[in-house]
Amino acid sequence: MRRSGTTTRPAATPVESAGLADRVWDNAHRYPDAVQFLRPDADPGSWPVPRSAAEGAAEVTCRQFRDDVAALARGFTAAGVEPGTRVGLMSRTRYEWTLVDYALWAIGAVTVPVYDSASADQVRWMLADSGAVGCVVETAEHAALLAGLRDGLPELGHVWRIDSGDLIGLAERGRTVDEAVVRARRAAVSGGDLATIVYTSGTTGRPKGCVLTHRNIDLDVGNAVAVLPELFNEGASTVLFLPLAHAFARMVQVGMVRTRATMVHSAGMGGVRDQLRRYRPTFILAVPRVFERVYNSARQKADAGHQGWLFTAAEWTAVRYSRALDTASGPGPLMRLARRVADLLVYRKLRAALGGRCRIAIVGGAPLGERLGHFFRGAGVTALEGYGLTETSPALAVNRLSAMRIGTVGLPLPGVELAIADSGEVLARGDVVFPGYWNDPAATAETFTADGWFRTGDLGSLDDDGFLRLTGRTKEIMVTAAGKNVAPAPIEDRVRAHPLVSQCMLVGDGRPYLAALITIDPAAWSRWQAAHGRPDASVAQSRDDPALRGEIQAALDHANAAVSHAEAIKTFRILPDDFTEADGELTPTLKIKRDVVQRRRAAEIEALYRGH
Repeated sequence: MRRSGTTTRPAATPVESAGLADRVWDNAHRYPDAVQFLRPDADPGSWPVPRSAAEGAAEVTCRQFRDDVAALARGFTAAGVEPGTRVGLMSRTRYEWTLVDYALWAIGAVTVPVYDSASADQVRWMLADSGAVGCVVETAEHAALLAGLRDGLPELGHVWRIDSGDLIGLAERGRTVDEAVVRARRAAVSGGDLATIVYTSGTTGRPKGCVLTHRNIDLDVGNAVAVLPELFNEGASTVLFLPLAHAFARMVQVGMVRTRATMVHSAGMGGVRDQLRRYRPTFILAVPRVFERVYNSARQKADAGHQGWLFTAAEWTAVRYSRALDTASGPGPLMRLARRVADLLVYRKLRAALGGRCRIAIVGGAPLGERLGHFFRGAGVTALEGYGLTETSPALAVNRLSAMRIGTVGLPLPGVELAIADSGEVLARGDVVFPGYWNDPAATAETFTADGWFRTGDLGSLDDDGFLRLTGRTKEIMVTAAGKNVAPAPIEDRVRAHPLVSQCMLVGDGRPYLAALITIDPAAWSRWQAAHGRPDASVAQSRDDPALRGEIQAALDHANAAVSHAEAIKTFRILPDDFTEADGELTPTLKIKRDVVQRRRAAEIEALYRGH
């Protein structure tokens, strides 16, 4: 077993007598006028918005946030929410999500995040398994879904709907509760108390409830803040558009509150471009698929404007410049000049789409890949790739400006030790690792080794300097009929580099060769139609078109050039429609649910091997 080396001491002091909500009160006492949140125009039923400060955006200071949290905490107390009880939270990313989270923490209750896109079966399972006594939902649709499940949820006593003003009414009810009651409950919360049960979005099987304590989360966030001071500081800001039900976004939420940085909640990708231009964040966080879309969109626009050659040259320059940064001599004079020219013509437009001030991004959820990492750094937006799991609060490792190696997910955070098992699986231990799964001792025992290491389920390697490189998931490794082990993710990443490709999923487990299911990017498709004079043709009608198949074959040839013959994709099938979260084929963070795709697309897969 290869280890990451000597474990560094945690940068954060372990929390033994304080809960996460204490930071809200500390901020209000020491920095009452610091702007903690900017709130866009309020939606119906929203929590009351303070007087607008500028351009229609309401400033929420640390004092105001403390008052809001206290008011809602009193409301939950009046409704009978007790310390240790679980409350579901089903909503898109918005101010009320953060408000509910901290209000529950302030009285020692436990938040159970539920993706707003979750199915009825998933919602039933999460609320029943956690024993939730109440649930905050966002919309009438959510409330209707929950109403249909009430017979199977005997412990669920309350449902509060955000867009109908139920949280405002709850706070009004809380006026009957003395402030001293909340103060006493908050003082009673210790670091070892349960803060949240986060159900894994899961690409396979039924979601498991990850138990995380106040200490787990506080230590993880504190260590991340310590090694990423350029991101988490009082002058920093971000537009948060990932779902807060995901542990990655939740960590950033807590980090922003911890450092009094300013955060704007965005309900999703739909309006995020306008918000990026309006609020001009200093950093963003995203999953790799977001960066793939930014890249593909920029390339498609260049192609549509007959400037594809310019983008290709700028891309070549960005990658070469970024790679030169990692050499002892750095970029030479000619390379610096070429980059300045490319910056004027291409890169500035790309950065303008992120608001113009963003120079750093945190990337997690899946490997980004060297290609995009070098491109964005060369273009002036350094993507700091990190790694972790819900079970690890979530961050285990991250690249930093002071220690970065593109193609890896960075060095372990302080207090975290990583190791590589003989099987190639990444193992971890440290105070950020969760105590176990809720109501599932068998799964908990299975996920730890006999000597206490957490089994991540990921495959990887550690270089001589301790940087971690991921190569795949243990459950996703395919073994061909010839006995060749293949990790699909790196090959799929190279195929998705083609602007026309939305998703690529390899198949071939137990088969004579590897093949791929390909979906077409909807935005790129309209441009392809126009360029080929087929404005009315759908993907379903065109998937056997020689011109379209030729372009996809070029993407596969590019991917195959980087792997051995046994790992090469021999054939492919273009699907008539894209994978979607609504169909259950993608997780909320846009990862492919391979088992679902294999089941739903079984006929397409069989067609790839017909006659063999």
